[in-house]
Amino acid sequence: MNYPILDSPLPLLIPEGISVPDGYRDGAAKAWATAEQKVPALTIKHPDQFPLYTEEGKWAVDAEAWTNWCEGFLGGQLWLLAARTGRPDLRDAAEHYSLLIEERQHDRSVHDLGFLFWSTWRRWFELTGDESRDKVVVQAGRTMSLRFNEKGRYLRSFLAPDSLFIDIMMNVGVVFHAAQRTGDPDLARIAYEHCLTTRRTLVRGDGSASHEGIFDLQTGAFLRQSTQQGFADDGSWARGQGWAIHGFGTAYRYTGDRRLLRTALDCADFYIERTGDALVPPNDWDEPSPTRPWESSAAAIAAGGLWQLAGLVQDQATARGYADYALRILTRLCDDQFLSHGDPDWEGVLRHGSYHEAKNLGVDESVMWGDYWFLDALDTVDHHLVALGGQALSSKDDHHVP
Repeated sequence: MNYPILDSPLPLLIPEGISVPDGYRDGAAKAWATAEQKVPALTIKHPDQFPLYTEEGKWAVDAEAWTNWCEGFLGGQLWLLAARTGRPDLRDAAEHYSLLIEERQHDRSVHDLGFLFWSTWRRWFELTGDESRDKVVVQAGRTMSLRFNEKGRYLRSFLAPDSLFIDIMMNVGVVFHAAQRTGDPDLARIAYEHCLTTRRTLVRGDGSASHEGIFDLQTGAFLRQSTQQGFADDGSWARGQGWAIHGFGTAYRYTGDRRLLRTALDCADFYIERTGDALVPPNDWDEPSPTRPWESSAAAIAAGGLWQLAGLVQDQATARGYADYALRILTRLCDDQFLSHGDPDWEGVLRHGSYHEAKNLGVDESVMWGDYWFLDALDTVDHHLVALGGQALSSKDDHHVP
């Protein structure tokens, strides 16, 4: 079988005629002002620490982590803020927090090296063109590829050799990147096969995604769907749905394989159909009468994934539909109900996120990945709206919004 990787990822061609919701620009500027206040404050209060979530609004530095997967998101936020504000202190902090995780490029214990290095060292490389920065990203991709189960054709989760997580779709991009940069056909094979296996075993006919798949280690046969974070094995965990939307879209950008695009679109349509005008989902759509109505990190991830799809779909009406819905999500998240603007005691940026409801970790709190993907989506949208002829949502001279 051939495993073609494109010479460069497909560009995002955002359609014209997008309707920017009332309040979006003011809300986005307010979000950036909030992040510029909250994120540096964390580095001062807890230097060289990588908390995952807050407890009653305070970053829980020594709380249970379950797994070691979030150390790139603080540095990623610092890179975004440094680029937006031009502040040298934020640039220095971004480099510092990236260097703190450099050795993780060789970490074989987790499936999350994309989370660590895509948000930090990749940004460093893209800003400077320094090949030594990219070598770290490529090595992370090589290390990640060592998790490949040849019989089952999947990258195993951190949890067990027989376990495949939908989360890994959000990390497999670092393996595609390594394959593209090195021309290594085996890296291409591993990344490609993982996507096809995930598509076949975790994405259901209605476009919903299971959190986990279990395989027979002797034969490689797929056995069943499972979950660690959703309401039930056959439930629909919202953050996993966001990983699927974003991850399959990224895989399509590297391969041009329309099967992967079709899967991303199916997952996107499921999110929109199940969430509707609420825009922000609960932790699992299939939980009857959930006690907590929102999981804001899932919405932030989905917004970025939907915006990416808007730049990949050829049909302009469909593309505008995804872009409009993504903007509606982000506008909702910029509302004071979710944004911690004006609350000096709340240390995170985005409220009403959840880490692990079954373990009662970081529930209805700020979570580090939610803050990162929220800012990442706002940043991506801003760049594209400028390219379409609009004005930036905030600037180096106007980022302190009252």
